[in-house]
Amino acid sequence: MNVGDKVRLLRGKEEGIVRKVSASGRIEVEIEDGFIIPAMKSEVVIIAEAEKSYFGENAGVTKEPESPLPISAPKDQGLYLAFLPINDQNLSLYLINDSHQPYLAHTSEVHGGNQRTLFAGVLNPGESKKIDDRLMKELDEWPAFLLRFIPIQNKLEKAILPFERQLKMKATQFFKHLSKAPILGKNVYLFAMEQTTKELDIRSLNAELKEITPKPEPVKTVKPPRSIDLHIEQLHPDPDKLSNAEKMRIQMEAFEKNLNQAIASGMDEITFIHGLGNGILKKEIHKRLSQLGNIKYFQDTQKDQWGYGATLVRIS
Repeated sequence: MNVGDKVRLLRGKEEGIVRKVSASGRIEVEIEDGFIIPAMKSEVVIIAEAEKSYFGENAGVTKEPESPLPISAPKDQGLYLAFLPINDQNLSLYLINDSHQPYLAHTSEVHGGNQRTLFAGVLNPGESKKIDDRLMKELDEWPAFLLRFIPIQNKLEKAILPFERQLKMKATQFFKHLSKAPILGKNVYLFAMEQTTKELDIRSLNAELKEITPKPEPVKTVKPPRSIDLHIEQLHPDPDKLSNAEKMRIQMEAFEKNLNQAIASGMDEITFIHGLGNGILKKEIHKRLSQLGNIKYFQDTQKDQWGYGATLVRIS
């Protein structure tokens, strides 16, 4: 038995060419798909010329069904990720551009939040580029592949959108993608890079948004009491823990809130009881009222009860 002899495996139906013969009696047979199968000399038989002339080239071989087409059938895009078998253990990864459009291509493997770049560069029309190797037995442990494609447009023409694909190989689906690769011309496991990005129709999108966006309900205006007590004891459960600045902020917020509600609800007047104290709160309230255009006037009120510790506000 010599290198170059055509042989058939006794334990199967495979035929191939002897590529290597060792002194120990072990040989390597390259079958039709390019796989290298190791075997012992005793496990193969040479296909005799007489056998071929009598039975034909396919003597002793049952015709196998044609290889299934890839699940991801090739699209017009013409970009592919291909896994080329080197032997029964090793695969080489290729990017293939079977389109008329050059692309900037970036391929990486994804490990959770981390990535490793396998290829970054120009992929011209009619070009294939080897980007990595993989072991078949580790298929289920391969990380996901992330592929990005940006068209190179040297002429002023309609824009082609960039797009990306992420693939996670599963053994149950991977072996169904056996197909003859464009450009390479060999049987590979072929995955078409379908362009899934679509241009947005702004008018249609706005119309859909109008249909699904609920109309806002009218804001109900709360009508406050006609008299608002701004003493800090009425506004905070534990005023002793507050600084003077914090007390003033809380009192002014209560004043602003109730005044705005009074104006919005159509009240003609409202009274704020601020007390005498050091007069700072009264001064701040009067300062704010003097800046508003929809206030007719304001004045001290309820002197018999509060002295000068209350302000009546007339709203226009």
